[in-house]
Amino acid sequence: MRKSFLSIATVLSLIASSNIAFADAAKPGQSMTHMKTLAGISSTLEGQGILLYVQGGATSAVIGESLGSADGQVVFHIPITGTKSGVEHIGSNIVFFNSANNKQVQLKNPLIDLSKGTISAVIPQGSGEVTTVLQITNASTLTPVVTKDRKVSLKTTAYKGVALSLAPGIGAALSSLLGLAEGSIPDNLAFATADVTLYSKLKAKK
Repeated sequence: MRKSFLSIATVLSLIASSNIAFADAAKPGQSMTHMKTLAGISSTLEGQGILLYVQGGATSAVIGESLGSADGQVVFHIPITGTKSGVEHIGSNIVFFNSANNKQVQLKNPLIDLSKGTISAVIPQGSGEVTTVLQITNASTLTPVVTKDRKVSLKTTAYKGVALSLAPGIGAALSSLLGLAEGSIPDNLAFATADVTLYSKLKAKK
């Protein structure tokens, strides 16, 4: 598996909805990712006994009747911290949990790199190394929307509609680590969409 870190303000600023808790007022250096799984992903996983959720520093919600419904979607609201190398979700883990055998796989501290079009994380249950876990399939066409609020000296840079798919080899790794049959989770599976919002200090006019 390739090593590479993501620097998108985290996989994924999930699409905000009325059933997601909002964070305190934005401050320079902070970022948010709202990620929403594609319709059908949660029901596919649920059918195999797999639950998908986030640990640490995040809220989540379900869109649709239930996780098992055909149109069910899981939404994550993940705070992230900007670093020199990108945007990192420190203390946040995306978790796949197999309720049939109590096995779990964590995508720990996701790091988004828009320039490379990847999201990387550590998988403690695997090699324990930084691994590319998701790909941004529309990275080349993403254009940030920048707004400036001079009243509070805040600059907001937002990337909307980030398309995410499982990176090569990750579907097979998840299937194996979760004790599922080979091919249960396909490689390159279209997985989620995300919105990423970055906040920085607005430079004063000279």
